[in-house]
Amino acid sequence: MIDAADDIEEAVRIAMWSGPRNISTAMMRSFENRPDTYVIDEPFYAVYLDRTGLEHPMRAESLASQSTNWRLVVAELMGELPEGRRIFYQKQMTHHMVEGVGLDWMAKCRNAFLIRSPERVLASYAAKRPEVTLDDIGFVRQAELFDIEADRLGTAPPVVDADDILTDPRRVLAALCGELGIPFTSRMLSWPAGSRETDGVWAPVWYAAVERSTGFAPPTAEAPVLDDGLTRIADAARPFYERLARYRLAPTAMPDQTCADQL
Repeated sequence: MIDAADDIEEAVRIAMWSGPRNISTAMMRSFENRPDTYVIDEPFYAVYLDRTGLEHPMRAESLASQSTNWRLVVAELMGELPEGRRIFYQKQMTHHMVEGVGLDWMAKCRNAFLIRSPERVLASYAAKRPEVTLDDIGFVRQAELFDIEADRLGTAPPVVDADDILTDPRRVLAALCGELGIPFTSRMLSWPAGSRETDGVWAPVWYAAVERSTGFAPPTAEAPVLDDGLTRIADAARPFYERLARYRLAPTAMPDQTCADQL
């Protein structure tokens, strides 16, 4: 855990690493509702699309909306924050970090990892983009980035599970804030419905549910049923999910005082 007073007068850059369909946009909403935080939505998406040539919904619009030069993206991530903001929350997709994209800048961020069971990820992803591969959902790359950060720190970086957040958002987010060295605020638990100027241009395809939301909804009790093809992908992803899940901030292990509102 980082001391909560450490560098709070300086810019704190938080890179939250997840795959797609992993409550990552809800987490961005949560942090954006803090008065001290500025957010950015998937800053390497255009780099990823440009380098892979993949056909995604709103590909042309996405490429036009961001730089395809990863060095310019990093310069933006390391740039000054808007006046009055001290925290820069970066919603980062692990699979966007393709070969040739530098990673040294990660050492200037406080990196955390958002995980979700592969069955839930795949059920949500396939509803939006039926053709899906293991690489598309980012589990392998997430484990690689986790190992890089763990080696740098000498210990495991913070890991939070989507279902744990949905089950007990106050306790898990308070614990996450403690690990990141920032004060917790109950403003992270709810937000106004609607779109945001900070949303990527691809929001009309992917963000309908989060635009209707005003907070974290409880997780569904039943695991989704997948067809054979998606089940094979889930089986391949599971070892990577379980490896990170061993380090997750579990609500049952958190003391009650962790929930205190500090902002």
